[in-house]
Amino acid sequence: MESLTWAQALAWRMRRQFLDPLGDVPAVEVARRLAGVQAQVGSAAELAIALRQSGPVPREVEEALWTERTLVKTWAMRGTLHLLPADEAGAYLALCATARNWEKPSWQRAFGATPADLEAIAAAATDVLGTGACLTREELTGEIVERTGSAHLAELLGSGWGTLLKPLAWWGVLCYGPCRGPKVTFAAPDRRLPGWRGVPPVEQAARTVIRAFLGAHGPATPQMFDAWLMRGLSDKKELRGWFASVEDELTEVDVEGAPMYVLAEHVGELLETEPTRLVRLLGGFDQYILGAGTGASYVLPAEHRAEVSRKAGWISPVVLHGGRVAGVWAVRDGEIAVTTWEDVPAERLAAETLRVTALT
Repeated sequence: MESLTWAQALAWRMRRQFLDPLGDVPAVEVARRLAGVQAQVGSAAELAIALRQSGPVPREVEEALWTERTLVKTWAMRGTLHLLPADEAGAYLALCATARNWEKPSWQRAFGATPADLEAIAAAATDVLGTGACLTREELTGEIVERTGSAHLAELLGSGWGTLLKPLAWWGVLCYGPCRGPKVTFAAPDRRLPGWRGVPPVEQAARTVIRAFLGAHGPATPQMFDAWLMRGLSDKKELRGWFASVEDELTEVDVEGAPMYVLAEHVGELLETEPTRLVRLLGGFDQYILGAGTGASYVLPAEHRAEVSRKAGWISPVVLHGGRVAGVWAVRDGEIAVTTWEDVPAERLAAETLRVTALT
């Protein structure tokens, strides 16, 4: 088994994630390489993409979502909104759906809906969105309530968190459509997205998603993958089966004493990668952090986790130095204010701050 250090692995991740060097690729290809971009905060998703491009194009993400429709916005990993390539989105949704949280009594008690209710909601939504319509939450709720006769679901379906709509997203019934004024809309992906390929069988989906994850966030273990996918909620037998389905494409490596997987095609490049001293500023909710998880002390020192992973699930913008989080930053009075907890080369930090200021 080949051995490497976390310093090498993080330098390689930065290379793979278009952070060193910056990429010369469109937004959809950045999202593809990152295995999706969290978009719970839309501006954070746009910044995550722009920060990885050598020549960011204004409004490119908006064009890809609503005009070209090569990107799709939908609930995906960890039940949060993501931007995904339209032609691969179904694979991510298929794996998210395997968590089946709506079958748990605790979920049913909390949200007042049974699996039968969700099936009825999905059938009604499929029927109305199958016309090609883009409906606001209120309009979609009204149509579903009328078709199901389940008035007790009206309040829940109108919730801003969309709890009952997440399983529908994972089943490929709906995705986000273009906003209508201040209101979001929902559409059927098979009607809206030219590149939509449907929700594939789980084993096929696993190959696509595991390859994408390891290609951006490897080396990693199945447990790391599961934490990123659904916060560790996947069935462990299923998880082992997913990795078994792609084992012919994987190689095990030793990362400072821990066995982990990487795609076989990347082993040579990974072993040849030298540690980096590059300085990069990343925005809030960046995939570099989310892919590893804020509990990954090899990326984020444990004593500083609370400064990055904050209340209500907020993930702060960070300073990377050598692939590790060395500080945080925020925009104050139109300027970037940086707080570091280790020595970061002043000239490199100043140059990166200037670059990012132009994008914020």
